[in-house]
Amino acid sequence: MKNEIFRENVIVITGASLGIGRQLALKYAELGAWLSLASRNTEKLKEISEECLQRGGRAIMIPTDVTDQLMCQNLIEGTVKEYGRIDTLINNAGLGMASRFDELQDLIIFEKVFKANFFGCVYCTYYALPYLKKTQGRLVGISSLRGIFPSATADAYGPSKHAMKGFLDCLRVELAGTGVSVTTIFPGWVSTGISSRALNADGSLTEKISIHEENAMSVDKCAQTILKAIAKRKREVVMTFQGKFGQWGILIAPKVIDEMVRKDTSIDN
Repeated sequence: MKNEIFRENVIVITGASLGIGRQLALKYAELGAWLSLASRNTEKLKEISEECLQRGGRAIMIPTDVTDQLMCQNLIEGTVKEYGRIDTLINNAGLGMASRFDELQDLIIFEKVFKANFFGCVYCTYYALPYLKKTQGRLVGISSLRGIFPSATADAYGPSKHAMKGFLDCLRVELAGTGVSVTTIFPGWVSTGISSRALNADGSLTEKISIHEENAMSVDKCAQTILKAIAKRKREVVMTFQGKFGQWGILIAPKVIDEMVRKDTSIDN
């Protein structure tokens, strides 16, 4: 990939303080990008912003809770105020959940996860889209294999990722001819610690790494794959062989896929 593609490219990354978002920020900084980094964790956001500067990029930090529409608006407007435009929006912020639907005492946690994973993407995209149209930019959503396949549990994570996929698929069609590309990424398990930060039915954190995450794809490999896909303006990327196989399986034998997921939740992320 030519380094010049992202040199001085104005990139907004949500969920930039941890995991995939953090690694993407570092890689883009090395390519000379102008970054606007968003996260709820101000301390970690400051750390990653400083590291991006050391690696050769420009970086500003805008503390943002993507469940708050006004904060998403502020993120976009603050980015434009600093850089004058937006070239790429990466909707990466997300919240995990580890619970059966029938274990929920109410829907507060379900709604919280949906607001982070789905509406956070909608809010940021809404305010960024006029600027992306001006630059014929790139719109990106970091989904999950659970945005393609059924899950062993009906917690909010899988449904919210399905909703994100549907939104971006529709928006891709709507934006045809504008020059704005829409890329959706479907990672499998990645070693980011997301399983330890997932919410239980009562809203508490699981605070333990899932067995599936212990030997998962490295966050560096995942970020590198995403970066290449965004550069090429790919429609979508399904990262694992299991995921690619499952795409055909769900069309040909959906009941078989249902049973496989029920018995082995390794597809979940």
